[in-house]
Amino acid sequence: MRINSAIQAAIDLTAGAAGGTACVVTGQPFDTAKVKMQTFPNMYKGLIDCFVKTYKQVGFRGFYKGTTPALVANIAENSVLFMCYGFCQQIVRRIVGVDRKTKLSDLQNAAAGSFASAFATLVLCPTELVKCRLQAMHEMQLSGKIIQGHNTVWSVVKGVIQKDGPLGFYRGLSSTLLREIPGYFFFFGGYELSRTFFASGRSKDELGPIPLLLSGGFGGSCLWIAVYPVDCVKSRIQVLSMAGKQTGFMGTFVTVVRTEGVLALYSGLKPTMIRAFLANGALFLAYEYSRKLMMKQVDSY
Repeated sequence: MRINSAIQAAIDLTAGAAGGTACVVTGQPFDTAKVKMQTFPNMYKGLIDCFVKTYKQVGFRGFYKGTTPALVANIAENSVLFMCYGFCQQIVRRIVGVDRKTKLSDLQNAAAGSFASAFATLVLCPTELVKCRLQAMHEMQLSGKIIQGHNTVWSVVKGVIQKDGPLGFYRGLSSTLLREIPGYFFFFGGYELSRTFFASGRSKDELGPIPLLLSGGFGGSCLWIAVYPVDCVKSRIQVLSMAGKQTGFMGTFVTVVRTEGVLALYSGLKPTMIRAFLANGALFLAYEYSRKLMMKQVDSY
């Protein structure tokens, strides 16, 4: 049975939402550590030090600061990403001149994922800005950059609107695009290459949960290794702009390299890589299984 394109899009969107939820639930504490270490690298000696200090100062809830916007961000991003991924796969098929049912190569899937990420960025940037600010709020107060912090999603949202207007939610948009477009080429490319390796000539659809987890983890690791310095600059722009006007991508990048050295661009890499493997493994496992389940339900009617 041929599935209507609107139904297919709805399935991809819902499966992407399931994947985004699994991603946040699995990786939020490591994401919090990443943002703290990226924005204030001199406050923490490493991952363990960051975890210990956060627990002592804020308690266990400190690891889950920004979870609500993180859930919104990941559900919105992955819903749009996987829905657009399906559309972009069809565009790639038209460009290369093959039938709409033809399986794309790993490289062609990577290109489709890269195109799709540009659309996902538009919904990701505002929610990620709120998430990053909540995660680093305690450090902003400790450093004296702000006098009074915002402890809720609504207070951060209200602060952005009052200070910068609706466009304030798109601070760091250029660096988010610079991260997402090449990053998702490696993300989907790494995922598809890994699935091809595990399939060993069989259909990729026959893979079990362990190969899917490992493939998702490998794809996530490829993404973050490729674009981590860009993400570090993005986090600084989105967080430090609370204290006043922040320079753009190139200005922030040059300032970090001049004053702190190149290695400062890799602050927080360890929690990021741990999170990347665990969270993206969970993301693709939830996405693939929920998508299969929905496709079976539609096929049965």
